[in-house]
Amino acid sequence: MAAEPTRDWSDEQLKGEEVPKREIITFLRDNGAHSFLAEHKLLGNIKNVAKTATKEKLVEAYNQLFLSKRFKGTEIEVTEEVKVVKVDDTPKEVKTEPVDEGPPKYIKSILKKGDKATFPKKGESVGCWYTGSLEDGTVFDTNIPASAKKKKQTKPLIFKVGLGKVIRGWDEGVMTMSKGETARLEIEPEWAYGRKGVPDSKIPPNAKLIFEVELVSID
Repeated sequence: MAAEPTRDWSDEQLKGEEVPKREIITFLRDNGAHSFLAEHKLLGNIKNVAKTATKEKLVEAYNQLFLSKRFKGTEIEVTEEVKVVKVDDTPKEVKTEPVDEGPPKYIKSILKKGDKATFPKKGESVGCWYTGSLEDGTVFDTNIPASAKKKKQTKPLIFKVGLGKVIRGWDEGVMTMSKGETARLEIEPEWAYGRKGVPDSKIPPNAKLIFEVELVSID
């Protein structure tokens, strides 16, 4: 523990003009314990402290420092005790078992092979032509124009794969396709629109959906 400092100024000197505020602040910061300085708002830029602290408050802090004997070095033992408590109280890492979701909720059939080399990664933009139908063959949605001429003027569906922008059956299925591939995805309700369905698109609740998807671009 460091030796206690001696008083540099009398009360008369402190209260007069002889000792400027900055000198008192410097003395306190050089000799006071960290908690003492924090308590009296003496930490931070000296210039800012001098602006906010009154001379009376500084004189009071100066006198209290000697009365309380809260000098630098007096808090070492307390600090060490706190460190020990923190180490002992560190919560143990809890290992959680991964959730088994069971088998995928879709079946994929390849109708036309792709390049077998370029597969989309999570977050990449993909472009797809598609037709969606119910199990009875009713088409509820497609972005493929009726004529080849119109297809040249129309853009495929573009979305970032793997981020939940489309139903999960699409997210999972499209990431298994290579560029240029056309596949049939039979998607169970859990990975499609579930119990609610999509009434506006004539998709009933708990409907199994069938999509023919062509993966034309990956960016």
